[in-house]
This record gives sequence, C-alpha cells and structure tokens, in this order.
Amino acid sequence: MLTGSRVRWQAAGVLSLACWASAQTPMTGVVRINSSDMAILETRDVRKDLPCTVTPGKPDLGFDLRFHSGFDVSFPLSDIAGSENQLTILFRVIPDAHKDDPTYFVQHLHVPQIEENAKGDATINGLFDLGEGSYHVDWMMRDRTERVCSFYWDSEAALPQKDKAMELALPAGMVERASVEQFTEEPPVERAPSAPLNIKVLVNFAPQYMDSTALRPIDTMALVTMLRRIAREPQFGKFSLVAFNIQEEKVLYRQSSAEKFDFPALGDAVSKIKLGTVDLKRLSQKHGEMEFLSDLIKKEISGDDHPDAVIFAGPKIMLDDSVPEEELKPFAADVDFPVFYVNYNLDPVHAPWKDSVSHAVKLFRGTEYTISRPRDLWFAVSEMVGRIVKSKHGRITTTASSQ
Repeated sequence: MLTGSRVRWQAAGVLSLACWASAQTPMTGVVRINSSDMAILETRDVRKDLPCTVTPGKPDLGFDLRFHSGFDVSFPLSDIAGSENQLTILFRVIPDAHKDDPTYFVQHLHVPQIEENAKGDATINGLFDLGEGSYHVDWMMRDRTERVCSFYWDSEAALPQKDKAMELALPAGMVERASVEQFTEEPPVERAPSAPLNIKVLVNFAPQYMDSTALRPIDTMALVTMLRRIAREPQFGKFSLVAFNIQEEKVLYRQSSAEKFDFPALGDAVSKIKLGTVDLKRLSQKHGEMEFLSDLIKKEISGDDHPDAVIFAGPKIMLDDSVPEEELKPFAADVDFPVFYVNYNLDPVHAPWKDSVSHAVKLFRGTEYTISRPRDLWFAVSEMVGRIVKSKHGRITTTASSQ
C-alpha cells in the first residue's frame, strides 16, 4: 500500500479503446495503490504478459500554451477475446525537479465480449499536459486475469531559446490532466485599473481547408485559443464577439460589450454548424458568400459601439470574387481605430496568397498576422496590444487638444 505521501490522482484525460466507453474518475489526497501494481511501477521492468506496444508521444506545445504529451497503446484483439474483461491503466509522471511529487493517473476500461477469432488490433490513446521541464513516466496496464503490460520512458518539454519570453499556461514541472472540453468558462482576469480597452472580434469558425466537410477539434482548438489569448489580456476590459461561418453564410453567435467572452454559449452555437449540407436558397445566390462577408464587415466596422480595435480571426476565406472595394472604401474613411487580421494558416508555405479578408483589412489600413505556431499567436497579440494602446492614447490626446 502507498501511504503517508501527498499523491494526486487524476483521470488520464483522453482515452479511447475502439468504440468502448470508459469512465474517468479523478481522485485526490492520500490514496492506496495495490502493492503488486506499485512494485511494477517501482521496478521499471518492461513486461508483456499482456502483449501490447506502447508508443510515447513527444511533448508538443499547443496554441493553448500547454505542452501536450501522452501515449498510444496497441494490442491484438485476439489477446483479450472471450468473455467480458476490464483493463486498468495506471501510470505516474514524475518531474525531474520534484521527484518526490509524482502525479498519478488511473483509467478503467470495460471490454465487451469479443469473438475468439477476432482479427486486428485495438488502440488506446492517452493524453496529459505538462509545464516546461524534464519528466519520467512509469506506465502499466493489466486485465482481470492479472496479465500485465508495462513500460517506462523519459520526456522533455522545452521551449526554444527564442520563445523563452512566452508565458506558458502551466508552471514549469507541473502535470495536469488534458481537457477534452474546449469551451469551458474562462477564469477571472485581473484587469488594468484604468481606461480598459473595448475590443470587437469577428471569428470565422470554419475548417482550415474550405472544402472540408467537418469542423475538426484541431480547428476549433486554435480559434478558441486565439479568443482565450485575447480574453486574458489585462488591458482589454470590454469584449464584443461575432462568430460566423462563411460556408453557411450565417452569424452563429453574437455578444456585445461584455466583461468577458461567454465560451459555453459560444460552444453551443458552434456545435450546431452543419458543413456538407447546402441550403437550396444559397445555391441560387451566385455571389452569396461574398455578399455575406461584405455586409458583415460593413455592419460591424460602422456599428454604434465604436470599439478601440476590430480583430478578424480565422482560416483563409478564398472566394471566387473579392469583396468590392467601392463598397468598403466609404466605410474605411471613417475608421479611426486599428483593424487586425489574425489568420490561422497551418501551411503558409503552400498557401501564401492573400484571401478575401486580407484584401478587406488592407482597405482599412489594417495589419495582418499569420498564425502557424503558438509563438506566432503570442507575439501577435502582444504587438496588437501595444498598437491599440498607442492608438487610443493618440485619439485622447487629439480630442483634448481640439478642446
């Protein structure tokens, strides 16, 4: 039994075994671990009583500024065929800087009855998040008959020297469960005490590639992280949000002059996107997407809320027709706040050309940032904040001088 130590138990984040459901039960405090399981973790032997192949994942910095790590486990279905079974996965992640403070993860997976002659392999995926640092992982899995597969590995989460200025979401040496829910409520942020900035954000919730028929988690993760990065900026105090989808030619969600973004409500709206289906009415409109985008830009740029900045965000919008300049130029003349375009583009080398939003933002003398890596987002927002503060200070000074 393991007693007397402060041990954190958490569910393993994301675990899937073919189509089998699996419960996740976080546990905290002092816990007891089966002595035989603890012996397996301590001895660090590679065992294959239960045949399996463990492939560790290299820590990868996500747009959410957390290092995501994990593992893939595969094993023949024939080895767990027969009556119902249960697999228990137990592993611990030990920071090199705090070897006396491991984080334990546990997962129980129910295995339904499988035919004796079952072919193919089953795959389990696990994820957990890390702060910067070096770690050791001791991992094991056992079934009801006490057959064991065990493995261990070392892992390092490190920022390149040029990115050291970035503030990561997790402190160095920290281990946490991976979150599968992207649209959770944002924690409170301590705002600047005076003159908070009023920001309006227009986000195209669409796939990285316009011909995709599904909005993948990797696409929404990047866009939501862009919003969270903006939401956490202390200089920003009021937020307006317009979430839209260019393929559906629809505004999905709107929020005006709020103290924070309502991520749960946004997530509910985004979940209703149905790509791959075409409204017959839209088919009859030859330039529907261009007209929708043009009308949206004109409405939001010339609104009565008069923000301190307007930020467009999302993947490239490549339309057959450009947004007509003659329609936007009259609005551009009245814009006295900065306009930005945060373009989410995972492959800028093969897609370097300007899109419809790029051309529109240029008319407003705006600035465009290409976001391909987490560092791009971090430095883009930092630069935007500086420009917005400078712009507002200039307007206040001009107004005071005229009076």
